Amino acid sequence: MKALIIVDIQNDFLEGGSLAVPHGNDVIPIINQLQNDFDLIVATQDWHPKNHKSFAANHPDKKEFEVIDLNGLPQVLWPVHCVQGSFGAEFHQDLNLNKIEAIFRKGMDSEIDSYSGFFDNGKRKNTGLFGYLKDRNVTEILVCGLAADYCVQFTANDALNLGFKTTIIDNATKPINGGNWERIKSEFISKKGQII
Repeated sequence: MKALIIVDIQNDFLEGGSLAVPHGNDVIPIINQLQNDFDLIVATQDWHPKNHKSFAANHPDKKEFEVIDLNGLPQVLWPVHCVQGSFGAEFHQDLNLNKIEAIFRKGMDSEIDSYSGFFDNGKRKNTGLFGYLKDRNVTEILVCGLAADYCVQFTANDALNLGFKTTIIDNATKPINGGNWERIKSEFISKKGQII
């Protein structure tokens, strides 16, 4: 059983959003088309409280994109994004939601960030995605969405570590930093992940 995981196709990560991924909108028609090839499709959604400690705005003495220590983990300080109930947190209107069977929200604990669809960044809590996929007898996962070098790769690496055959669909994701993305892809392949 194969599953498609669509990562964070939310307004704040798209054109005009507070943390827009360059050319992020280009992946939406590709992801809509891909959905025809899967029986099981799930999505992840960044869903932060306003007081989330990953927001630079909640650290008056810090700037966006600085890295701090947050409860023992390195934390990039992001612009405010994907706040619960806001327009920025909504899925983009062009994304076809009809075949998405379940949505897994992440980043809800203000004390820790959560890039992966499976766990928070410290692996202190899981989202329930692993159990859901296991119950559906999924053995293979394909990952697409935004951003390639953050939430997509963290989700894909966790899927691989959890024993799924895992593939990242390269033309259905875009990175924040293209140089990083090439290195991340090489590392992923070296761990027996696939890029198509």
